[in-house]
Amino acid sequence: MTKKTSHDSDVSFIASLAELLRDNDLTELQVKRDYGENDSLNVRVSRQTQTIVQAASAPVAMAAAPAAAAAAPAAAEASNDPAAHPGVVPSPMVGTIYMAAEPGAAAFVSVGTTVAEGDTILIIEAMKTMNHIPAPKAGTIKRILVEDGGAVEYGAPLVIIE
Repeated sequence: MTKKTSHDSDVSFIASLAELLRDNDLTELQVKRDYGENDSLNVRVSRQTQTIVQAASAPVAMAAAPAAAAAAPAAAEASNDPAAHPGVVPSPMVGTIYMAAEPGAAAFVSVGTTVAEGDTILIIEAMKTMNHIPAPKAGTIKRILVEDGGAVEYGAPLVIIE
């Protein structure tokens, strides 16, 4: 019994998973590939600052994405993707968005607001901690891509500053 199939096929398999992740606008995909008794490949591909691939021998739950939903919409949306904008401010963490310091208070920013580098643009609550998110550069808020009280994932676009 062979211990492992060709590494080239594993690389192709992982590359296909990464493409499936991107084309279907997924944030995470986890798959277990069995080669035989006590021989498997577990892969978790996640969209963050960089693609993370984990390989291990432990059993893993399987998640799959429908391949049929991949083709045309992804190509059309790529040019309008706010995450690709050079002035995007990505979320540094997972949490809940708050646009103001407290309920009923004025929002930190709105479209058209001029901000200085370091100004608080919103708050992300994570694990009962309020994290002030500063403007990474000076400029004008062109778009706000999140809603007050909404959930946000790591790396998700928050606002666009130009």
